Amino acid sequence: MKKNIVLTGFMGAGKSTVGKKLARTLNMSIVDTDDLIESRAEMSITDIFARHGEEHFRELEEKVVEEVSRLENHVIVTGGGVVLRESNMKNLKKNGVVIYLHATPEVIYERIKDQTHRPLLQVDDPMAKIKELLEYRAPFYANNDFTVDTSNLSVEEVVEEILRVLRKKGLISS
Repeated sequence: MKKNIVLTGFMGAGKSTVGKKLARTLNMSIVDTDDLIESRAEMSITDIFARHGEEHFRELEEKVVEEVSRLENHVIVTGGGVVLRESNMKNLKKNGVVIYLHATPEVIYERIKDQTHRPLLQVDDPMAKIKELLEYRAPFYANNDFTVDTSNLSVEEVVEEILRVLRKKGLISS
């Protein structure tokens, strides 16, 4: 498969875990845009947000997305806010099929409540913030090729659903 498989979705939707399993299953390489940003900036995303702000992070993200979108045969795992810039989505769609991994706010909260590396959720009421961000980002997340709701599925079930849709669209053979 020459095309990339791009995973978008909110933090905690399962992008990293599903991406690894999907890449292994399809014998594809995997790249995580957040990992590349941290490597290039030589600091964590939390530190980038704290020292330079979200706008600076989005600029770094846009450069990394432009670069990885030129790859072939990769599973590209993106940060939750990558969809906020139209240029990111245009680049990712040039050579990729974009899959939005959705999860309910309650499931997201349960998955990430003990994590401290989520700068957007370092607030008094993280559940309210999750709901607010999901609502705001909903039209952006709608800009994908298809959606898989990961809320009640295992990683294996999510991968199987993605494979089913990729087969149906003729992007992979049976």
